Amino acid sequence: MPEQSKPFVVTDRRKFTLDGDPRPDADPSPEKEKRAELPAQPAVATESHPADTPSTETASENDLPPAPTVEQNEQAKLAYEMTAERLETAIRSANPGMDHPPAMNFEQLVQSVYLTAIMQLGGATHEGQQPQVDIMGARQSVDMLGVIAEKTKGNLSAEESRLLDSALFELRMAFLEITQALARSAAAKASGAPRPGPAGPSIVR
Repeated sequence: MPEQSKPFVVTDRRKFTLDGDPRPDADPSPEKEKRAELPAQPAVATESHPADTPSTETASENDLPPAPTVEQNEQAKLAYEMTAERLETAIRSANPGMDHPPAMNFEQLVQSVYLTAIMQLGGATHEGQQPQVDIMGARQSVDMLGVIAEKTKGNLSAEESRLLDSALFELRMAFLEITQALARSAAAKASGAPRPGPAGPSIVR
């Protein structure tokens, strides 16, 4: 037998009539009532404010490691000095008659940077050889002495100031002399004119 078709039923789930009165046949569904009683969730503000966003400068400062404490500095200094002393004793025992290295002081610092700059300007070239000049390295060494002079101003003895000023003057004059020689050598090479005497300095970098 053919299956009987079920009637199509429309259920009115409205709780109120058009006049606003409660409907006696409204579906008292607890789930729907509970859902209707839930308060609306406040909207979360997503707009960012400049005050809430850390600046680039602050972020970069936070990226720096914390400075060591005074106690940590003292412990590191003591451990370094003990290790260096043991190392020096072992080297001297393996090389009898070895001279004791001079103590590091401000004069030694200035002389070390000064000699490095002289070598970078070709000062260690043997006679008859073409000087090899590290002009950018020499400039950094001269500028390094300039920074030392600026940062130690007013905190040096008269002898230390005279040593530093003399070193800076000599290095700056030597730098000018070498750069002028390099310019003359480059101009002569561009014109094709032969240069009498030994070859001028050449830049290694």
